[in-house]
Amino acid sequence: MSELSNENVPEPINLDAHRARRDETPQTPDENAGKTVPLSTGDVERMDTAYEVALDDDADTDPGAGKVLVPVDTPGLAVPVTPGERLPIIPVHLLPQNLRATVRRALTRSSHVAAFHAVRSPWYGAKLTWFAGRGFARLARNQLNWWWVPNSFALEQKAADGSELKEWEKIHRELKRTRLWRGGVLAAQNIGLVISAPIALNAAPTAAVALAGAGLVAAAAHYGRPAGQTLVGTAVVAPRFRKLNSDIVLRAYYAAGLGKPDRADQEVRFGSQMSRDARNNGSQVLVDLPYGKGWTDVANCREKIASGLDVHVNQVFLTPDKTSSRRHTLFVADRDPLAVPVGRTSLLDCKRRSIWKAFIIGRDERDAPVKLSLMWNSLLVGAQPRKGKTYFARLLALYAALDPNVRLIVVDGKNSPDWLAFKKVAHRIVFGTHPNPNTDDPIETFRAILDEILAHIDHVNSILTTLPVELCPEGKLTEELHNDPRYPDLHVLVLVMEEFQVYFETEDQAVNKEIAAKLSRIQAVGPSAGVIIESSSQKPSGVGAGDVARLFNRYRDNHTLRFALKCGNRVVSEAILGGDAYQEGFDAATLPVGDEYRGVGYLYGASDATPTVRTELADATDADKILTAARVLRERLGLLSGMAAGEEMQRGSRDVLADILTVMGADTAAHWDTIAGRLADQMPEQYDGTTPDAISAQARGLNVSSVNVKRDGATRKGAKADDIRAAIARRNT
Repeated sequence: MSELSNENVPEPINLDAHRARRDETPQTPDENAGKTVPLSTGDVERMDTAYEVALDDDADTDPGAGKVLVPVDTPGLAVPVTPGERLPIIPVHLLPQNLRATVRRALTRSSHVAAFHAVRSPWYGAKLTWFAGRGFARLARNQLNWWWVPNSFALEQKAADGSELKEWEKIHRELKRTRLWRGGVLAAQNIGLVISAPIALNAAPTAAVALAGAGLVAAAAHYGRPAGQTLVGTAVVAPRFRKLNSDIVLRAYYAAGLGKPDRADQEVRFGSQMSRDARNNGSQVLVDLPYGKGWTDVANCREKIASGLDVHVNQVFLTPDKTSSRRHTLFVADRDPLAVPVGRTSLLDCKRRSIWKAFIIGRDERDAPVKLSLMWNSLLVGAQPRKGKTYFARLLALYAALDPNVRLIVVDGKNSPDWLAFKKVAHRIVFGTHPNPNTDDPIETFRAILDEILAHIDHVNSILTTLPVELCPEGKLTEELHNDPRYPDLHVLVLVMEEFQVYFETEDQAVNKEIAAKLSRIQAVGPSAGVIIESSSQKPSGVGAGDVARLFNRYRDNHTLRFALKCGNRVVSEAILGGDAYQEGFDAATLPVGDEYRGVGYLYGASDATPTVRTELADATDADKILTAARVLRERLGLLSGMAAGEEMQRGSRDVLADILTVMGADTAAHWDTIAGRLADQMPEQYDGTTPDAISAQARGLNVSSVNVKRDGATRKGAKADDIRAAIARRNT
């Protein structure tokens, strides 16, 4: 049993031997590693540098893989730069537009420090007095010890114990002479102080005396303070940074099983210097895995690497490199960057925006701004409840609202207060799936909206085909046409759907199939006509059955952009981000949990990188302020439309109860198939193709009972005219 255990225990890694072998082995840079430059001795010495408080003892520094390296980033710069780019003459934080914020930040910090120490000044005075007394007492004691010659008794006792009388007498005579001389020195010192101190007090200016006294007291307090204590407390706590050097990185990667130091072909190597990142938020280095290891291997070992580095997993970020599958960038943040809030949205300036321009939605793990362009894209947002999904979806809708030429349609499947303020600007808005105070007949209203969007797409495309190539060079909507008052119908339309899956799960399967088919068609043909879809859901899979499930999956999977906040499990994360994202190491189920991590998620598909984004915040008060400004802007330009302008939906089927009562005529009751047939015959523009089950579901959704009706010798389910009138009366009341 013991032999078996010993076989399973890995041998300790000898990093010293590994470094020696690595230095002796000639290194050949990869062809794709870029231009390599030799390093000077100073460069090598600066490669492994401790920042703030080191978490490890000092170790022999090693530059990594060989003597020829490629720099990753230029340390010490406030912003990243590209080769050949000129650095700003005036630092960014001192530019006119930033000077006010810089001064305010400096004053805020200084005021805090001053107030912190002012409140504690009485306590500082008491500590100063006590420490100064200890210092004077310690000075007197040390002088007495110096006069008496420390350890003299031990020397005499040792000679006495050895019966060495001559040695004892010699030591004793030497001690007497030493004590006599030192005593004279101390006596002269004290006599000098007794004489000179009164003279100095009377002759020197009061300010000089006070300054000298304060200096003496401070020096005595410093000398007398207990070990580990300070006189003045710390108003701002300095962060505890990770000291990153090659030994620590190698330890982490070998512990994670990503290489073997005792085999030359399985060694982990470095493709760059270890340096601070451009924003001075952490340390980074290019890592080359052994041949045969790739991105999937390292992505699955992120937590093990964090353990080997002795930091939290939230501080470790891995980024694949385009030059090689076995190369990636390791970034170790000084602190957990995902727990640092970004702050309120920049949209609070309430200035006009353009839907054609990318805008900042938040910041990534490197504190770099993350921009998102909505044009030509459809976006799927998914997460668990209360993780920031609605706030993020609303942030995008607020941006669209600040472009007065955008027609905004909001469909809130969960009928929440989060979207009520959009009534100020929304061309169309729907709440819930059942009749409620905000929407009388949500399902029918939503169906009418889908028809309106499809008609809009056809109308826009018909106009675009008539325009000359100079105005419409690619046969699709342009920014100039969108803003051209000569073409009021050529505008971008943004459809925002919160919890969109509920419209695939209504009580009528025929209605579900109709909605699913129309949404899929809008998603397919809408982009060229300027139709943007933003869908959010906490249930991105397992919706519907048969054709509805197939259409739901097609609609979900055809979104070009994905944003996943914290998910409950890997399956949900894959449904939002897609299977490819999981293979690349992005699993929203692994995002951290806690209130400080709300609004944190993966943005997939917007660029080659997949940043972990901390989104900006716009709460209900901020949203109301922005939407009020957006309405004023639209009113000023005469661009307020639809429900926001008081217009009603131009669709007769909006009032299903009134339509049923109309076709029933003098009948006191009728079968559902009779009612459906009469609606299709008398109102084909609204009810062509409708089914008895669809009419029954809509009526029952409006609190009309489905009862047995005996007509023409047959008893089937139907409705009574009195029940229809009662439902209308209740609704009107």
